[in-house]
Amino acid sequence: MASQDMSWITKVRNSLGSLGKRDTPDNLWIKCPSCQEMVFTQAWEDNLSVCPRCEYHGRIGAQARFAQVLDAGYAVLPAPSVPENPLNFRDSKKYSDRLKAARAANPYPDALTAAEGAINGQPAVVAVQDFAFMGGSMGMAVGEAFVRAVERAIERRCGFVMFTAAGGARMQEGILSLMQMPKTTVALRRLSRAGLPYLVVLTDPTTGGVTASYAMLGDVQIAEPGALIGFAGQRVIRDTIREKLPEGFQRAEYLREHGMVDLVVDRHELKATCARLLDYLNRKDVA
Repeated sequence: MASQDMSWITKVRNSLGSLGKRDTPDNLWIKCPSCQEMVFTQAWEDNLSVCPRCEYHGRIGAQARFAQVLDAGYAVLPAPSVPENPLNFRDSKKYSDRLKAARAANPYPDALTAAEGAINGQPAVVAVQDFAFMGGSMGMAVGEAFVRAVERAIERRCGFVMFTAAGGARMQEGILSLMQMPKTTVALRRLSRAGLPYLVVLTDPTTGGVTASYAMLGDVQIAEPGALIGFAGQRVIRDTIREKLPEGFQRAEYLREHGMVDLVVDRHELKATCARLLDYLNRKDVA
């Protein structure tokens, strides 16, 4: 009798095995970095990469940002051509090899990409830094793309909107990277003299030389909720002043409370906010 029972169990087991294992995509779920909640990937993307539970704003690239902010029919501006690895820099691997790897993993050739179009009908040039491309670091390609985006805004007589996300200057380019700070600042001076608005949207994270240049020069400074914004890292500051830092230090809300940021705007409201500001700042009757 026992033998018959085992035979029955074996048959059931074999029949189940013949059904085959169902493949589950590796990217079916996303774990929120803030609350650790498992979120269905489609739900995450439908919510603009914002956690539906804790409202953590996830990092996004240029493609997603353009789709969220610009009206249909926008055009991506051509990427500038700049010398690659002019210093022949190498650490554990060649800088040129690092660029190749970053380009293979990203849709655009460097960390900053610009597009022209409209935001709720308001003409604009929008530039986006992608932290996924070598930490969004600012090198010659980023600086040149920024300047060309500004020049395009001047040609079109429209506003310029910059979404920042960077760890700072690109160390592999040395002084050539640091030169992008005054270069981009001069370009913004031309935009200002043309009487055109410059909006900055600070996203997580915005630090280093980017913060010390074009990221803090906007006519209106906007930040996404919870974004890390600063020049030096908290550990460096803490070790230098030898004091405990305030709660929320270098976060978007802290900067707004202390006058460094004008607005903290949820990602779902960014398009409407930018359009409203561009409409107001472009009015000739505004004193």
